[in-house]
Amino acid sequence: MTTPTWQHTTVLLTEAVDALIADAGETAKQNVYVDATFGRGGHSRLILSRLPADAQLIAFDKDVEAIAEAAQITDARFSIRHEGFRHLGELPLGGIAGVLMDLGISSPQIDNPDRGFSFRFDGPLDMRMDTTRGQSVAEWLASASVDQITEVVRDYGEERFAFPIAKAIVARRQERGPISTTADLAGIVASTVKTREPGKDPATRTFQALRIFINAELEELEQALEASLKVLQPGGRLVVISFHSLEDRIVKQFIAKHSKEVYDRRAPFAVPQEMKLKSVERVRPSDAEVSANPRARSAIMRVAERTAVPA
Repeated sequence: MTTPTWQHTTVLLTEAVDALIADAGETAKQNVYVDATFGRGGHSRLILSRLPADAQLIAFDKDVEAIAEAAQITDARFSIRHEGFRHLGELPLGGIAGVLMDLGISSPQIDNPDRGFSFRFDGPLDMRMDTTRGQSVAEWLASASVDQITEVVRDYGEERFAFPIAKAIVARRQERGPISTTADLAGIVASTVKTREPGKDPATRTFQALRIFINAELEELEQALEASLKVLQPGGRLVVISFHSLEDRIVKQFIAKHSKEVYDRRAPFAVPQEMKLKSVERVRPSDAEVSANPRARSAIMRVAERTAVPA
C-alpha cells in the first residue's frame, strides 16, 4: 500500500518573496533571511533561487513532516530548526535581512485525516502542529470544564454559540466517554449550531478555535513579532501572511504601534522614541489565484520595513 501524498499550493508565493528580498545583495549588510514557517517549503525554495551565493536562509517549523520535507533541500545555504518561530529572538540581534511568516495551516496538514485538523475527514482528534510534544485536543477536552471550553471557542473561534457547544461537549463526555475523533466533535457541534453562514460548516469556528488554542498560535505570533524587531537589521523586511481576522488584527496593530514616534508624556521635552517600523504595503491574492486555489481567499499579506537601529 502506497503512502498518500497531499499537495500544497503556497499562497502569495511570488508576492511574498518579492517583498522579502526586494534589495537582496544590494543594501543588505547581512544576507541572512528567515522563513519562520517552513510548511512544505514553497517560499523557502523560491527564496533560495533568488538569493546570492553568500546568503543564508534559516527556517523554523514545529511539524515533524515539515522537517522531513526540509531534509530534501540540499542547498548548503539552507538550515532548519525543529521549533516554533517564537524562538526567532535567539538569532543574532540586528543580523537578519528579512523575516517571512506564513501563518496558514498547510494543505497536507488539513487533508491528512491522521492529523485531526479537519471536520471533513474522520480521524483522531489531535490538531497539534508538533505531534512529538504537548497535549492533543482530545486530551484537553477530556477534562476541560464548560467555562474553559466556552472561553476558547468564543475567543479563538469568534463563535456566538460557544456556550451551548461547550455544554454539549461536556454532556456528551459524561454520557458516553471522551470525544476522540473529528467526526464525534463535528457531529456534536452540528447538532448544537442550527444556523450558520451559507456554505460554511457549523464546526468551522470550533475547529479553528481548538487548533489555535492547543498550539498557542496567537501567543507565539505575538512573541515572534516582538522578536523580529530585535533581529531585523535596519532596512530589513517583515512579511506576514495571515488567514483569519484574529491573526491579521495582531499583525496590523503591531505594525501600526511601531510605525510612529513615541512621546513620553511625563517628559514632554524629551526626544521621542524613534519609530521602529515603516508600513510598506498590504496585499490580497489576485482573483486568478483565488480561483485556482480557494484556500487563498482569506489571505492578507502585510509588509513592513525595519527603520531604527535595534536596541
